Amino acid sequence: QVQLVESGGGLVQAGGSLSLSCAASGRIFSTYTLGWFRQAPGKEREFVSAIRWSDSSTYYADSVKGRFIISRDSAKNTVYLQMNSLEPEDTAVYYCAADRNTIVGSLRPAAIPQRYDYWGQGTQVTVSS
Repeated sequence: QVQLVESGGGLVQAGGSLSLSCAASGRIFSTYTLGWFRQAPGKEREFVSAIRWSDSSTYYADSVKGRFIISRDSAKNTVYLQMNSLEPEDTAVYYCAADRNTIVGSLRPAAIPQRYDYWGQGTQVTVSS
């Protein structure tokens, strides 16, 4: 069993930066993929980024590519999401999730929320214009 706890959300002006953290309790195995999703009011949950625990391969949604950076610290069992050049459209609850099953090759399948076995409670990010 893995529990995920997000932190680091808050209110920021457009153009600013925020860094989110997701701390995992329980062992994260090398087969895992950790992902970030977000959900804005009235919208479906949307993929943001993912990282493969074994080799730190990453994958991003087009909407955040070049602005967000995902990383992980295996010693701390923590995954991070550095968000730069934030826009009002980035306003959402951000969720961390863990997929136990191996993704070989491209991380494109990591964008499918149904793959994930564990979810955090979410952290609110609000970007003002």
